[in-house]
Amino acid sequence: MTETGPREPRILLGIAFMMLAASFFPVMNGLVQWLSPRYPSEQIVWARIAGQFVLMLALMLPGAGLMVFATRRPLLQLGRSFCQLASTTLYFIAVATVPLAKAAAIGFLAPFIVALLAWPLLGEKPQLRRMLAVAAAFAGVLVVIRPGDESFQAASLLILLSSSFYALYQVLTRKVSPYDSAQTSTLWSSVVGCVVLTLVVPFVWVTPTSLADTLAFLALGGLATAGHYCVARAMSYGPAAVISPFQYWQIVGSVLMGVAITGLWPDGGTWIGAAVIIGAGVFMAVTEGRRR
Repeated sequence: MTETGPREPRILLGIAFMMLAASFFPVMNGLVQWLSPRYPSEQIVWARIAGQFVLMLALMLPGAGLMVFATRRPLLQLGRSFCQLASTTLYFIAVATVPLAKAAAIGFLAPFIVALLAWPLLGEKPQLRRMLAVAAAFAGVLVVIRPGDESFQAASLLILLSSSFYALYQVLTRKVSPYDSAQTSTLWSSVVGCVVLTLVVPFVWVTPTSLADTLAFLALGGLATAGHYCVARAMSYGPAAVISPFQYWQIVGSVLMGVAITGLWPDGGTWIGAAVIIGAGVFMAVTEGRRR
């Protein structure tokens, strides 16, 4: 009783933080979809990455100073940063036309790609249950995308590519974690995007035409920062196998944001495919937690 009593509220707090994070991200993606018809993708991605970078600098520099940039693995950090830039850019381009619920469902494939990459890049031997979950998740994505069907959207493939870059970003994060602090890795994850897009944006810049658009651009970085902060807090309160599945709450927010912006509900294929992917994710989280 004395050991489990204090633990349960902390796990519940971790679940609450994960669900809060899964509520921030759909709002951010909804704003991207809302801004996309009027502004170039480069400008929207820049607002998201640069906004997060500036906010993290404001939070970290007073305590750590410029030493927060010191890294023992600069090439790994540059690789992580490039992967985040590629993943964010591809995803934001895709959600300009792909329904948010469909985009979220395809994006859930990233943890399964991590499971595949963990073998060649991290030396983690593949487990049968893990591979079965990966196969089920890919089947679910095929149901969502439906290649060859008249409802197929080529932009959905950009989200698949985005998920692949995000998975590689996570693997590289695990490789660099023994050498650099979480604060250092957080800042480095945005460095390449800030530098590259700051050079590009002046050539494509479109000045926001309303206060609402300006606030939407400013909100992108804040929502991204808040979401990632909540994920980090969530994982500190309980086992990943218990906390991680609650990231799938994001599908609810994505449906609501999609309906609010377009007035359209996801079709049956999206619901079925998302259910398969989420089921595979919960199965993998539970079995991995028990094995460890």
